[in-house]
Amino acid sequence: MTAAGGIIHEEFQSPAFTKTGGPFRMVQLWVNLPAKDKMTALGYQAITSDAIPVVALAGGAARERIIAGELAGAKGPARTFSPINVWDVRLDRDADVTLELPEGHTAMIAVLSGHVTVNGGEGAGEAEILRFEREGPSVAIHADGDAMLLVLTGEPLGDPVVGYGPFVMTSEAEIRRAIADFNSGRFGQVAD
Repeated sequence: MTAAGGIIHEEFQSPAFTKTGGPFRMVQLWVNLPAKDKMTALGYQAITSDAIPVVALAGGAARERIIAGELAGAKGPARTFSPINVWDVRLDRDADVTLELPEGHTAMIAVLSGHVTVNGGEGAGEAEILRFEREGPSVAIHADGDAMLLVLTGEPLGDPVVGYGPFVMTSEAEIRRAIADFNSGRFGQVAD
């Protein structure tokens, strides 16, 4: 979803899931737009699992779904306004992988489940994030057990970030304008 010039959304699960329940895992990422694109037209991208390429790593002991960006010639379906990578990585126990990260990008790994050791030293477990220096193009990951990770990288924008409630802009004046637009109904209405 591209919020850009203003969008209202509501999240919900299917009626069947509401009735029966069960395991549910969700990650919501908010990616800042470059200042020049803040007021672009809003948009939505429906990305289904079959549209996401999978790259096998470590002799099949690791699989990486490329949601945004590129890896090993596979390009993710998500359209972005600045260079980013969003990779969903599944590692089998004792898998060792080395991931090439774009030089100069802000990069991090979010551990969704399991535990990993990174670059032979620091470890991280479920719900922990490791952030890397912008220098150095690769990271070596060892799965201490089965693990699910999100690898996230992005080219730094260098724009100021000003947030207030659900609004994120580059100045206080833009925040005031967003609040006025919202209060006047220019974002639309959530359907009943």
